Formats: sequence, C-alpha cells, structure tokens
Amino acid sequence: MSWPVELADGDVSLRPIKLRDQRAWREVNRRNREWLRPWEATVPPPAPGGPVAQRPTYRQMVRHLRAEANAGRMLPFVIEYQGRLVGQLTVAGITWGSMCSGHIGYWVDRDVAGRGVMPTAVALVVDHCFRTVGLHRIEVCIRPENAPSRRVVEKLGFREEGLRPRYLHIDGAWRDHLVFALTAEEVPEGLISRWHQARPGTARK
Repeated sequence: MSWPVELADGDVSLRPIKLRDQRAWREVNRRNREWLRPWEATVPPPAPGGPVAQRPTYRQMVRHLRAEANAGRMLPFVIEYQGRLVGQLTVAGITWGSMCSGHIGYWVDRDVAGRGVMPTAVALVVDHCFRTVGLHRIEVCIRPENAPSRRVVEKLGFREEGLRPRYLHIDGAWRDHLVFALTAEEVPEGLISRWHQARPGTARK
C-alpha cells in the first residue's frame, strides 16, 4: 500500500505518526481540549458483566496504528503546518475485495483552523488512496452539529449520502452522523487539483 509515505503541498505535510511525537501531540491536544471534546470518540459503558474498556495510552495508540498500517488496514498520519504538528488524519476501515473502500477521520489545532490546512490534508490523502493505494471509495462521517468539519468536505465536493443514526460513541453518547463520500471516478483530475482550482488567487496553504 506504499506505506510508510509522506505527502505534501505547500505549507501542509503529512507523515506517519511516531512515538517521538508524544510531547507535541499532547501539547496540541491539551490546548484544544474544549475545542475537540464535542467531536472526540469516547469509550461506551460496558455491557452488564462485560469487561471495562480503557482509553489507550499514547504509546499504545501509536503501536496499534502502526500494526494496523503494516497489516494494510489503516493509514495513520500526523498533519504538519509550516513544520509544526497541528493535527491528525487517519484512513481507517480499509476494505479490499469487491469494496476497495476506507473512511477518514481527522482533527486540527484551532490556531490554524480556517487556513485551508485540513482541506489540503484530506485532498492529499484522498489522491494517495485513489492513485497509489488503489481504493475506489472514501467516506467521511461527521456529526450534523460539526459545522467546521462539514465545511471541509463541502469545500472538496464530497457528496452527502444520508444520516447514520447513533453511529459512533462521541462525547459520552451514541451520536448521529452524516455520511459524505467520493469515488475515484468523481475526481479524475485529482482532489488536490480540484481544491486548488476552488481557491483562485490564494496560496497553497
């Protein structure tokens, strides 16, 4: 699947998450705790008599992401802007066979929100998935209330496909999500090219 890989466009770059990113990753998360909390995945309460799940440590998270990437099921990136770690983007749930699909999840530092960082990151990853990895479909599932995240996929021309009720456990409860998707045939020119064309007269940031 051409992994590990680094992707870049202008001031935005993506690379595999590493154990040594812990300090920077934690610092960004700490500053953005309230900004990110309404959209973060949480651990649901256990079923009666079932085991109590715990959130993984940073090291456990990175080792899990690495193992999934090596198995061809995931592409875990950190996002850098002008050389500084500002977020995370993961292609997960990669399925082959007759589906050839995956889904993207992401978050970004509030300090760089609105500068085109996340649309650029998503466009780079979608192009990599379609052109190099060989996937056919990418979807992004977003809470209806998450306006900033919805703007990312709307700017890139993802199709809205409908609502998945109580789809993921987010911020302490099962939350509805809207589904947005693209297939390879819909962006023959490449998504990063579409994004640049949608931003005439602006720098690639």
